[in-house]
Amino acid sequence: MTYSFSPASSKLAVSSSAGIATVTIDNLLKHNALDLEMWKAFPALMEALDRDPQVRVVILRGAGQESFASGADIAEFATVRADAEGGRLYEAANEAAFWAVAHCSKPVIAMIRGFCLGGGFGLALSCDLRVASESAIFGIPAARLGVGYPPGAMKLVTAAVGAPAAKDLFFTARRIGAQEAYRLGVVQRLVPDAELEQAIQALAESIAENAPLTIRAAKAAIDDAVGVGHPNVDPLALADRCFDSADAVEGREAFLRKRRPVFTGR
Repeated sequence: MTYSFSPASSKLAVSSSAGIATVTIDNLLKHNALDLEMWKAFPALMEALDRDPQVRVVILRGAGQESFASGADIAEFATVRADAEGGRLYEAANEAAFWAVAHCSKPVIAMIRGFCLGGGFGLALSCDLRVASESAIFGIPAARLGVGYPPGAMKLVTAAVGAPAAKDLFFTARRIGAQEAYRLGVVQRLVPDAELEQAIQALAESIAENAPLTIRAAKAAIDDAVGVGHPNVDPLALADRCFDSADAVEGREAFLRKRRPVFTGR
């Protein structure tokens, strides 16, 4: 399946199979750095995936074997971010991309291999779950570049890792390895490099099998509880909808008959 979104970016690839959509950051010559065109493409892309009834889970990954995303494209700093006005416009696009990922009603899983830095790290922290290989390296070098981080995006960072860990990462601008990232709660699962693809696929499949309405309601309620929920989404209404759904009937009957449920999202 292909998706149409505007403005299009040739550096974002999308594929979908068996209810699992995969978005690939594909800028290998720059270790999957994200340029302005790519940031601007995320909102429309995530909206298209959100609207697609066939998609139940989204995987966000980097192309190749060396980087999830190495951050914002530094080459653009002297042009599109040369002054305060340009910087604000760039950060607005940056933040819109983060919120587009965070506010997708479907679970979004970051598959992290190699470098996950700066804006790439922020993008990963906008996802619901992060699974990393043991060789992954994380860091937010804003304090070494002298750039401001969008306050709205900072909410997502803090919601993901907590205020003390967020301050540590921002104040020191240091890089951390996968083991420390796991201890800090940056990643939820840590696997050997050779097992990353398999682990991600198994996790996505296990989520895709479950009731979509229940997952949507759970995500909305959890996000609301930590202060990053969608302003136009009512978690209580979503929870109530589950009880009146065909999936609730299917779940009950499957349990009583001791068979695997088949959920339709209705």
